[in-house]
Amino acid sequence: MDGAIAAAGPRKAGMTHVSLLLCTRDRGISLDRTLASITLAADGFDGLQVIVVDNGSIDDTTTRLAAWRVQQRFAVTIVEESRPGLARARNAGLARATGRIVAMTDDDCVLDRSFFALLVQRFADVPAPMVIGGRILLGDEADLPVTIKLEDHAMLASPDAFPGGFVMGANLAFTRDVVDRVGPFDERFGAGARFVAAEDTDFLFRAMGCGVPVRYDPHFAVAHHHGRRSPAALRTLLAGYAFGDGALYAKHILYDARIVRTLFRDIGNVVGDLRAGPRPFESIRFFHAFRLRNIVRGLAVYIWSAMRERMSVAPARRVHRRRPIAGRSA
Repeated sequence: MDGAIAAAGPRKAGMTHVSLLLCTRDRGISLDRTLASITLAADGFDGLQVIVVDNGSIDDTTTRLAAWRVQQRFAVTIVEESRPGLARARNAGLARATGRIVAMTDDDCVLDRSFFALLVQRFADVPAPMVIGGRILLGDEADLPVTIKLEDHAMLASPDAFPGGFVMGANLAFTRDVVDRVGPFDERFGAGARFVAAEDTDFLFRAMGCGVPVRYDPHFAVAHHHGRRSPAALRTLLAGYAFGDGALYAKHILYDARIVRTLFRDIGNVVGDLRAGPRPFESIRFFHAFRLRNIVRGLAVYIWSAMRERMSVAPARRVHRRRPIAGRSA
């Protein structure tokens, strides 16, 4: 981890209530829109720390962040993490978070004007540790209605359920002690990493396994300007999600019965593709079969990667065991 703090803005006196974590890479104008929304949402709100992790940008992100930082009255920390990977960037930011509540959003999202005030309200009376995900609206009507969360009522995830899609990393918050209990994000998952997705789902899955409640609350919201408008872009996105889920299944399947149940549900859903009725996505005729194929791909690649890693470690262990003990002949 490079982890160097590039800049830090002035901090208001008093306790840090919320640490907002934003990871970015080569987003340009989209990043400006996100930063502007943070400034508006922070107006009149005390106790805010914003941590922006630049995950190896090669555009003018550094200049944009520096110009924005000096204009803010709240604490701003800019972290350079050149090694690609969303989970790696999030971990670099988490290491600097000091707030009781850690919130995350993406660099193509716009925060609601009352985001921070409402976020603190939702956490005011909940016991720690706790995870709460918020509403994700479609930022542009020209974009496809994906990577959004529109339910208008609060929900609590069943401890036995698989959390994929229940809440999402674009609008996710948790008490800081969740990280102490669950551990960091798995850096093999997420955008820019080998398994391309599911870093947030893996974090939530582990949290639920540790007894941490996961809730959805519609009161604090972001608008997602994801920019995907074609069937090809949709297929790429959903294939990546399923591939990441498959790798997650392989990671946990030997140790957690929730994965076995979820995999059987995915297999059963394929039967639904053969029945008449509405499709989840009109451009993908047999969606559940499409998803299952990519789950199997992710599962296989994870197992193959784990086997290769184990094989590469084994010779080193054998050499170590043969090494003579000091003071004795071989």
